[in-house]
Amino acid sequence: MKSYVLTVLLLLATCTLGLSQIQTPAPSPGAKFTQDVGLIKVDVEYSRPSKKGRVIFGDLVPYGDMWRTGANASTKVTFSDKVTVGGKDLDKGTYALYTIPGQKEWTIIFYSNTSYWGTPEEKDFKEEEVAARFTVPAYKMENVSVETFTIGMDNLKNDGAELYLLWESTYVGIPIKVDTDSKVMAAIKSTMAGPKSGDYFAAARYYHEQGQDQKQALEWVNKCLEMGGDKFWILRLKANIQAELGMYKDAIATAQKSTELAKADGNADYPRMNEKSITAWKAKMK
Repeated sequence: MKSYVLTVLLLLATCTLGLSQIQTPAPSPGAKFTQDVGLIKVDVEYSRPSKKGRVIFGDLVPYGDMWRTGANASTKVTFSDKVTVGGKDLDKGTYALYTIPGQKEWTIIFYSNTSYWGTPEEKDFKEEEVAARFTVPAYKMENVSVETFTIGMDNLKNDGAELYLLWESTYVGIPIKVDTDSKVMAAIKSTMAGPKSGDYFAAARYYHEQGQDQKQALEWVNKCLEMGGDKFWILRLKANIQAELGMYKDAIATAQKSTELAKADGNADYPRMNEKSITAWKAKMK
């Protein structure tokens, strides 16, 4: 009898070992993405559960309870430099992203201890490990039902973006701000001690796009043209700066020159953009 039992146990162990070698899809697949925001990188790693016919918020994910913001291990967000999230300053590093869903607003928690599988037990949760806590509105989307939990980034700008959480019919956006301006300004100041043509172009474009001193931008783009010769994309920038300064007649002449060079180079996009701008500038001169 003992021999029989031992044989059965060995067979069960063998079957179990055999089954463990079969790879099957994860119920909540893992996902990773990296997004540049200004001059920093934001990395997100999370798992993506699906509805599968279930009611999610207020049921599977109860209102008022802390959620791992996904499935399996806690969702992790890494910032390559200092940022501001929801008006709170965060040092560069990796954080667990916990949330407390509500019907009208969610509490967002960036937690410095990333070692927990899911959310920490109440006895293990430490306020001193909360790097940032704030609330954001929760939006219900009409006639929309998202099957699989999704994290992404939208509203990308030089100085920020929105990290969004999307599942079922709920949309939650987490505002992120980055200090791009001071870094670029410092780089411009440092580089202008011995600039190259491309440095003048980069500085002029940044000043123009950010609404900084347009006269300074015009001076730099002229320096770029002096050093590097006429290029249709540089002339396009110069025309836009001139128009910003109200120099519409000069802007039109510069744009026309840009168009000539672009056509000679086989580029069709710049002539189209220039023509559109010229029409708008002529209307402003009337």
